[in-house]
This record gives sequence, structure tokens and C-alpha cells, in this order.
Amino acid sequence: MHELGLAMQTLDIVLEEAGRQKAERVLSMRMRVGELSGVVPEALQFALETIMEDTPAEGARINIDLVKPACECASCGMEFEVINYDYSCRRCGEISSELSRGKEMNLISLEVV
Repeated sequence: MHELGLAMQTLDIVLEEAGRQKAERVLSMRMRVGELSGVVPEALQFALETIMEDTPAEGARINIDLVKPACECASCGMEFEVINYDYSCRRCGEISSELSRGKEMNLISLEVV
């Protein structure tokens, strides 16, 4: 379960930022996880909840937003959502191999006191 390693790295970042802000507690965090990132959001959330125990982040709300995969067409420039692994542009039909989103895993906000 690589989500445990990702959770540990995320918690390190969260606690470092909380310390930088001289916060006593972490109330919530929001993350974006791409559907093609290989991360199982439920497993990541479980791992985070488990390792946050006995830290200033214990009990913090964890919000994970799923990011649908999308490509930008190299031919016409249109960004289009990838549906059922169909990488063809909706405007011109060109096949795109470059994802513009859908593989990310980002911590996007943190609420501390």
C-alpha cells in the first residue's frame, strides 16, 4: 500500500507548514488526487487518519477532490476530458497522449489554529 508512504510525506508537509505558521492544531486539509494517479483516495484517507493520531493534526478533516483526466489536443489546442480511456479530441479527432490533468496529487489548502 503505497498510500501509507504518500500519507507520511503529506503529514510531514502539513506539520511543517503548521509549525511555520506557529499553529497549535490542524483543523482541515484539502487535497486533489487525479483519477489516473494510481492513488486510492479511500486508502490515502485511512492512512492519513491513522498516522495523524497523537499529532497536532489528529482529528483534522481530510477532503479529497478527485480530478478527472483531461488532455490538450496538440493539433487544435482544445482541452477535453478523457472518458473511458478515449484519448481522441472531441473537436478534430486527433489522438492525444499528453495528459493535462488527472495524474496529480496535491495538498491545496490547510486550515490551522
